[in-house]
Amino acid sequence: MVGVILSGCLTIDSPAPAMTPLEIQSMQTRDFEEEKEVVFRSVVSVFQDLGYTIKNADLATGFIQADGLAESDWLGKVLTGSTQTSQTKATAFVEQIGSQTRVRLNFVFLLESSTEYGAQERNETPILDAQTYQNAFERIDSAIFVRTSSR
Repeated sequence: MVGVILSGCLTIDSPAPAMTPLEIQSMQTRDFEEEKEVVFRSVVSVFQDLGYTIKNADLATGFIQADGLAESDWLGKVLTGSTQTSQTKATAFVEQIGSQTRVRLNFVFLLESSTEYGAQERNETPILDAQTYQNAFERIDSAIFVRTSSR
């Protein structure tokens, strides 16, 4: 659900065009003209606004880890004994570089399956939809504006 909130019409199962590591880094990274503390707090706030639960946030290292809401296929469990749980996870790395603060975001779609016999499977798929990251960065930019305009 959080992945949908972030991207609108994001479809996880569609094959993504091959991207180079540099293209992925470029899509996932933005620089802001504010101090690290302001940007860090804005990223945490945006993750929470998007429905994520903050699992870890450390200003000193600049690392933020957050989990979206998990959704389970309860009907599958009732009918077949098998379940599927999906969830979006997010991380951010915030670092001060000179007078700017750089943020790198990473969103991952997690799908876990288990059968009535105990077999389990876990698949993590990076979300490589540019609009997902653009939306998140726009929200971070707005959160920074709100924080700095109230000084």
